Amino acid sequence: MPLCPIKSQSLEDLQAQLHDWGEPGYRATQVVEWLYARRVPGWDAMTNLPRRLRERLAQHYALTTLELVAQQGSADATQKFLWRLEDRTLIESVLIPARPTAPGADEDASRHTLCISTQVGCAYGCAFCASGLGGFKRNLGADEIVEQVLAAQRRGRIDNLVVMGMGEPLANYDNLIRALRILNAPWGASIGARRITVSTSGLCPQIRRLAGEPHQFRLAISLHGATDAVRNRLMPINRKHPLRDLIAACEAYQTVKGRLITFEYILISGVNDGLDQTRPLAALARRLHAKVNLIPYNRVDGLSWERPPQSRQELFLAAIEREGAKATLRRERGDDIDAACGQLRLRTEPHPAAPASATDTPQSR
Repeated sequence: MPLCPIKSQSLEDLQAQLHDWGEPGYRATQVVEWLYARRVPGWDAMTNLPRRLRERLAQHYALTTLELVAQQGSADATQKFLWRLEDRTLIESVLIPARPTAPGADEDASRHTLCISTQVGCAYGCAFCASGLGGFKRNLGADEIVEQVLAAQRRGRIDNLVVMGMGEPLANYDNLIRALRILNAPWGASIGARRITVSTSGLCPQIRRLAGEPHQFRLAISLHGATDAVRNRLMPINRKHPLRDLIAACEAYQTVKGRLITFEYILISGVNDGLDQTRPLAALARRLHAKVNLIPYNRVDGLSWERPPQSRQELFLAAIEREGAKATLRRERGDDIDAACGQLRLRTEPHPAAPASATDTPQSR
């Protein structure tokens, strides 16, 4: 029988197991301190536990870490990590430093955002991204989601977490929520719920389900088109969950949570960057009191999409603001490395490029 991954277990789960073994209650607290505060890679490092207990834990639980296959560093201090899992598949995480607070100021090294993955590949077929070019392989376990954060924390401080990497997070809902509860818990990684953002390409039932969670996680929508015609071209999920259904699910989420929603909008030259898109986009943003995050497209090998010139990006931003919506234009981080989500994995483990309309998911946002 496969061992149970210990990083998928809550403190209560561990307390119950140790109680069944006749261990004192404080042992579970000692174990999670080793796992999440000290982030040790193996049982032998847990030196304040009796050897017999460490041996029993090793027989019952799997304690695994990610293997770092490649790391790319950008001139702006963005770091991209390529990890190998136990089954030899590959995933990515990206560590993004805070921007300077003023022109010429130093980076605020105390504030970093980590972007993590939830699947190996993806099945949702967005036309412009590298993540799904090899197809969908599997969901990540809760422990594999958690370990991306711990592996990054071994290399530096993590303040904010965005679930916007490889895969569709809400398609792996149960493992995602279990992982986020561990990462949020005071005994776990202790990342505040309001510092955790979950992104989705538009799974409406799961958005409504997320509204029922007790935690105040933030929600981001990978919109990329303000009309069904544009979203249908870029994102096949829109045919199942068109904009009217997506906006209704977002309204239901806001009714319960009262939280700001972010629209992620990748600007693609000649596709969704026309000024005719700004009025419907601004209208959606005003309706939901949402913020629009404009992201210039990162070029992906094997795909024909291009980034608009800077002047067109600025015109698009200005037009949205004239319509009374809140918007920012991201001056892209890490654009001197394989910045698009899944691209480093493709370079390391290349796959034949499949037809864009059926094989891809959103870039990292």
